[in-house]
Amino acid sequence: MAAAVEVEDLVKTYGTTRALDGVTLQVPQGGVLGLLGPNGAGKTTTVRVLTTLLRPDSGRASVLGIDVLKDPDKLRRIIGVAGQYAAVDELLTGRENLVLVGKLYHLPKAEITRRADELLERFELTAAASRVVKGYSGGMRRRLDLAASLVNRPQVLFLDEPTTGLDPRSRLRLWEVIEDLVRDGTTLLLTTQYLEEADRLADRIAVIDTGKVIAEGTSDELKDRVGGSVVVVRPANSADGDRAFAALSTVGEPVRGASGDLTLPATTGVTLVTEAARVLEEAGIAISELALRRPTLDDVFLTLTGHAAEQAEEQSA
Repeated sequence: MAAAVEVEDLVKTYGTTRALDGVTLQVPQGGVLGLLGPNGAGKTTTVRVLTTLLRPDSGRASVLGIDVLKDPDKLRRIIGVAGQYAAVDELLTGRENLVLVGKLYHLPKAEITRRADELLERFELTAAASRVVKGYSGGMRRRLDLAASLVNRPQVLFLDEPTTGLDPRSRLRLWEVIEDLVRDGTTLLLTTQYLEEADRLADRIAVIDTGKVIAEGTSDELKDRVGGSVVVVRPANSADGDRAFAALSTVGEPVRGASGDLTLPATTGVTLVTEAARVLEEAGIAISELALRRPTLDDVFLTLTGHAAEQAEEQSA
């Protein structure tokens, strides 16, 4: 399948900080690539380059064969973008926001009206269409922002952490809308720091950390890199974390989780559970949980980066 988005060796530096350090990735036509990583990893910088908002220091990027640097005006006409924060005018109504976007794209008046009606209905905003956006909830603003990014019927859509700050119910509703767009054939590059979001929405996932793509594949392929299963250990006393880590290091390569638990790739399956229990008992460490389970994307992130996504988010805040 032909690539709709192609990125090769992108580099972007701010002073001594290397925001992008040779990022290379592809998004197939009609596919969904989830760019997964904590704040400060380089996700937004990548999107800004691909949407002509930022020039890289080196490397190349194209969308549907259009060079991002050589023909930005042509590219802007065929893509849609929704950033981390809803880019809507709070003093306008929902409908007025969509009409304004249509005018900026120089669409015919009849098409603007028709498109606004379609999108307001699709995003369940018809009842609020005549209300000033200042009175919208966070979830409504995000839906309106996504609707605005679709006014020009983009062939490729870039969503930069579209559900950040939403409550679980609003996040779920927005996921359903995004899934509908994908079923309609939209090519999507989605950045997120939510592991569950990447697992649900993306065909393929690229894990980015400190400006580098450190792994890429389907969700199952990435989980297989950790191993068929993992052993999770949670000390009964959080003060025993360091001692438990040292004890488990004698039988595997433990990684610390955000909630104080420890995870080890279970290359030897159930045998590792027995060995872990033995060394913890010998060290006199009481445990509240010792389990063998299938890896999650959080385990992948732990294994690849040495920290949990939640920890990474706090460190980069």
